[in-house]
Amino acid sequence: MSAETPGQSTGTFTRLRLRFRDWRGNRPFWAGLFTLLGGLPIAYFPYATLKLGTMSLTMATTAGAGSLIIGVLLVTLGLTMWFQQATRVFAGIAAILLALVSLVVSNIGGFIIGFLLALIGGALALSWAPGNPAPQGAEPQNLPPAPTQDGAPAPGPYPVAGEQGPSYTLHKQADGGASQPVQANEPNGVHRVG
Repeated sequence: MSAETPGQSTGTFTRLRLRFRDWRGNRPFWAGLFTLLGGLPIAYFPYATLKLGTMSLTMATTAGAGSLIIGVLLVTLGLTMWFQQATRVFAGIAAILLALVSLVVSNIGGFIIGFLLALIGGALALSWAPGNPAPQGAEPQNLPPAPTQDGAPAPGPYPVAGEQGPSYTLHKQADGGASQPVQANEPNGVHRVG
């Protein structure tokens, strides 16, 4: 192995983090996460029994089975957004509809927490679009050109300070109404409109 072998100097944590970042970047990750997290309180609260000292507080509703179904469906839709990106539009619409139904069926949508999370997740799934991969060997657009060996910047699309700008032919109106051509050189940094 040589000192230039990539990937050997990085630790296991760094490699796993980079792999996770690549995986997350190719799918509507945050949409799936919000939808999945929105399903948990919707399914949990109707079956929860809270204890406050010696007093038990049960929030069971007659529609507890409906709450469980909505919660499980939202969790499933969140996982679908992660692993089946082609169905993200269907999953987003279904998540929004289930979030709206949970307001009526499940303790005001899991006390508004699950409703808001599922609604945001569905909206993110609808708005997510896969990106186009950068062409091989393409240089990023927002970076300045690399300097040459003598340290001067490489020629780019913009003129260097001190250089003469482009030459324009201007027309000057004479007294008789006929226009006469006038040669003008614009200094660098001056822009003409018209």
